[in-house]
Amino acid sequence: MTDEIAKWGRRIHGPTFPGTGIRCARDTGLTDAEMNEVVTTIATARAGRHTAFLPEHLRTRHWESTMTAMLSINARLGWPSAGWKIGAASLEVQRAEGMPGASPGQLARNGVHPSPAHVPAHLFINYRCAESEFAFRMAHALPARSTPFSEDEVADAVASLHPALEIGDTVFEDWYSSSGYFGAALDNNGAAAFVPGDPVTDWRHIDLASARVDLSLNGKWQKSGVGEAAMGHPLTALTWVTNWLRERGMGLHAGEFVSTGSCTGHFFVAPGDRLIADFGPLGKVDATFE
Repeated sequence: MTDEIAKWGRRIHGPTFPGTGIRCARDTGLTDAEMNEVVTTIATARAGRHTAFLPEHLRTRHWESTMTAMLSINARLGWPSAGWKIGAASLEVQRAEGMPGASPGQLARNGVHPSPAHVPAHLFINYRCAESEFAFRMAHALPARSTPFSEDEVADAVASLHPALEIGDTVFEDWYSSSGYFGAALDNNGAAAFVPGDPVTDWRHIDLASARVDLSLNGKWQKSGVGEAAMGHPLTALTWVTNWLRERGMGLHAGEFVSTGSCTGHFFVAPGDRLIADFGPLGKVDATFE
């Protein structure tokens, strides 16, 4: 592999390279009828585990329509939730996917496989896009309210910190081409599988912004990152998604995970690959893909 391809893992993401997706012309909101068509198209493909095609007239870069569709698709599917992930929390991923900022996706309960994990093939349709992340598990609920949550309030509700791998997928062919209409964001921000490592309960004294993670593929080091990549600090990212949910009348529940965004960008893997994310003193996360 060349250095450019090695940075993003195996070149199995389609012909379009990161950051080169062509933007669709439309930036206006979807009508009710169009919204229903988008939701039906993606929800049907996800439930049936097959690729979907979004016609040109349904493609838009209207951000609120994208977020509304994402939430509506999850509601239509009704899969039990294990929490949330934050997509495009890092500038690297925002540039790769042409995103205006971070956006969440829902972690499905059947997609959670604690490390060391054999991640089953049936969770994926087209891709396995792995991201090394710091995750939190909630001890207490943070329900919707009228005023924003502070970082201290959110930290007080945390049960444990976890090193983690979050693995993305999408119903659309050619991952980075679909970024022209926020394809991954539409499709639950790619949330497909989640591999948490062992819990760390005494975490508040740790400098998570500087905490390092090394990612290895099949025993060979590939890339490294630090917690600062996720909105400057994983706790900042957790607080952001808490308030994103609050603004929409939603909240976090006790026992839920929140994976706070990639410290190592995207890394595409294939069936048979083994990834190890080494978070140093915080532990390792080991995932083999079936």
